[in-house]
Amino acid sequence: MARAIDFLCEHTSSKSRVMALLAHDNGPSSLNAVLTCKDPNHAFEAVALLRRVLARRDATAVEDELKALTAEMPHAPAGSLRQAVLQAASGTWPTQPGTLFVVPDPDPSEDETVSDVPSGPVGHPRLKDLPGKVVRIAHLYEFHVTDEDALLRAAVDRGWEPLPASELGDDDPRDLIGAVMTLTEDLDVAGTQTLEEQSSAELLSAEDGDELADWSAAPIVTRFTHGWRLRSRRTRSAAEDQTPNFAALFATRDCPCKGEDEDCEDCVWQLTPRTADLLHTALVVLADQAYDDAQQLGDQFLADADSSTWGVFDRMPPLTWTADHRWRRRMARAFDDLAGDLAKGDWPNPNCTAEEMALHLAIEDAPTYLEDRPAEDDHNALPEHEDDYGWDSCSDLMFQDHDVLMLFHSKFTGIEDPDHPANQFLGVGDLREAAWFDSFDNRGIRDSRRGFRR
Repeated sequence: MARAIDFLCEHTSSKSRVMALLAHDNGPSSLNAVLTCKDPNHAFEAVALLRRVLARRDATAVEDELKALTAEMPHAPAGSLRQAVLQAASGTWPTQPGTLFVVPDPDPSEDETVSDVPSGPVGHPRLKDLPGKVVRIAHLYEFHVTDEDALLRAAVDRGWEPLPASELGDDDPRDLIGAVMTLTEDLDVAGTQTLEEQSSAELLSAEDGDELADWSAAPIVTRFTHGWRLRSRRTRSAAEDQTPNFAALFATRDCPCKGEDEDCEDCVWQLTPRTADLLHTALVVLADQAYDDAQQLGDQFLADADSSTWGVFDRMPPLTWTADHRWRRRMARAFDDLAGDLAKGDWPNPNCTAEEMALHLAIEDAPTYLEDRPAEDDHNALPEHEDDYGWDSCSDLMFQDHDVLMLFHSKFTGIEDPDHPANQFLGVGDLREAAWFDSFDNRGIRDSRRGFRR
């Protein structure tokens, strides 16, 4: 005997097959055929139905769905599906060499339309095939379990059953993880106190190399923000922790027209104290994270390193992933250099590609430091202004161009090389990793003796 741990679909241009992934106590897992049918959507729906039965160990929970689906299917695959539902509910599977059930191929004489079906998830087209916008939303929840018994009772009432003891580790012998996952659909999790809830959303673009999750060859990775209270994983000195007086450094001024003249050339966007404060915070935190990353990575190729999540370097274009320890430390210093500009009362002034990348990341992170702040803190004590938090204006006015962002897009592969035709046509310049710290001709040069903060 064996037990099913999942169900899978296999599609060809002429037929679709549902298979059970079986676990054996004294051997490796195996795949066994469950049914074969011509309609790929029938196979897709069958897998979804079997997975629900497997999770609940209850065939009655899908009676109506099973009746409706088998009514649309030919006799042979319908009978196989009914039998598979009973086996999924029982938790054990009779096994024979090579197959779980003897399932004949569909009768070619049956009057069904056969269409070409691309390999991949049925019912889920590629991103490029969708006419409208696609929004991806990711959620992060953290639950402190305050009453294990209440949690488990609520999950059982929802139809949940814990994993077998043999599949549970010593760290979670009651399968609390499975119980919480069962209950998180409505976020009313009995026996817990919600500590954190975050969401991330983005518009997907096939032109930028995005793809739907079901078709993605790589894992979908979402970066959630750290708390605004986090400054660094190391102890900072009092001098480093002292916040510049941004109210004085970036004192705002009012135009005599008081904004009533739409054509007034003096009514320009201002870098306000509050905007400068959050931008400075983002740069300081990114610098610390980059120094930490550099120390842990050394000269390792990023994709081969042990950690799946880094503070900074996995957010940069892939061409930088082969950088060595010295390059990464120089990148960390780029964040510090821009933070130093703000601390002196100057706009951040990127004078090389590395600093442009650093400023892009800081502008992306800065708004997160406004979230969940206490009503009375140093930031909220700064004077308010209508230009506060003008992140689009920061992106528009603080850069000479946004060429470095092209390195994220697959359609611009190779454009970093000055000899590339597209590079020459657009006048991009040298964006190769080794040239990231070369100063721009029309910007000031940093003091080569300034050293590193860490």
